[in-house]
Amino acid sequence: MSTVAPVAGPAPARPGIGTFERYLTLWVALCIVAGIGLGHLLPELFATIAGAEVARVNLIVAVLIWLMIIPMLLKIDFGALGSVRQHWKGVGVTLFINWAVKPFSMAALGALFIGWLFAPLLPVGDGPSYIAGLILLAAAPCTAMVFVWSNLCDGEPTYTLSQVALNDVIMVFLFAPLVALLLGVASVTVPWDTLLISVLLYIVVPVIAAQLVRRIVLANGGQAALDRLLVRLGPVSLVSLLATLVLLFGFQGEAIVAQPLVVALLAVPILIQVYLNAGLAYWLSRRFGVAWCVAAPAALIGASNFFELAVAAAISLFGLKSGAALATVVGVLVEVPVMLSVVAIVRRSRPWYERGARA
Repeated sequence: MSTVAPVAGPAPARPGIGTFERYLTLWVALCIVAGIGLGHLLPELFATIAGAEVARVNLIVAVLIWLMIIPMLLKIDFGALGSVRQHWKGVGVTLFINWAVKPFSMAALGALFIGWLFAPLLPVGDGPSYIAGLILLAAAPCTAMVFVWSNLCDGEPTYTLSQVALNDVIMVFLFAPLVALLLGVASVTVPWDTLLISVLLYIVVPVIAAQLVRRIVLANGGQAALDRLLVRLGPVSLVSLLATLVLLFGFQGEAIVAQPLVVALLAVPILIQVYLNAGLAYWLSRRFGVAWCVAAPAALIGASNFFELAVAAAISLFGLKSGAALATVVGVLVEVPVMLSVVAIVRRSRPWYERGARA
């Protein structure tokens, strides 16, 4: 995976976190290894941390996500949200990928790899459960972590916030019938408490907090004071991202060590799914002349998943020890390192993208 390095372009540099960004791939790799090792060596500690949750939403992870995304939300001027109308093509591309492509392509990939190619290597009879978990993962577009990916590729923050809010609204109405259709079941028990609390903790609370801080800082020191605050908070965001990664891998350290082959096989369709949908969203955006600052987060939103909801739904429908639950957990493990690689790709391909968009 390429490192996430700054590229030439109009986006301003972010001094103070250059070392973190330059070696982010290394930090991520070290955190993955540390998380797996600590989770295997100290399972009781991580079980205690994992138990600090409400409706299967971990409160420790929620705090870390606040620390990750509030500095990014500080950049958003709510008065400028009306300008998102000019990016309607980018919104359309992402909606198309999230709701008309991703769930169905994951069902196809799951059937191909888990139901056929890898079937002899998996526990007998678990294939359908694994495929169900993959479908649950793909049917829920990502929310909070998207702000991290958008920030790392200098994406348009008002577009990102608007797209996430729109996906959350659509998810309330489409998640259950879409999953029911693809799983072939009569009804799906949506964990509404998990969905609503996740949106509240990961979106509503940090947005309100960021806007309050933004107004106070601007009122007392103007834009210069806000810029200084953003520079100081930059390292906090990335350190919180890395700490979250240690926790996520630590929570599943025992499962990874106990079933490495199953985890690796389940990761294959997820990896293909991420790159397929990110690439399709990016290509469609280029074809439609969407500005790169919108196309980059559009690709990332189109590819990432709301894994908290997927895990909760899998547990509700199939049980904690089911193959479906394990498949959604593999989605959690794959999410951060793979999305960082997508960030690197869209950043490095910016000159190519903008040549085509202008044409």
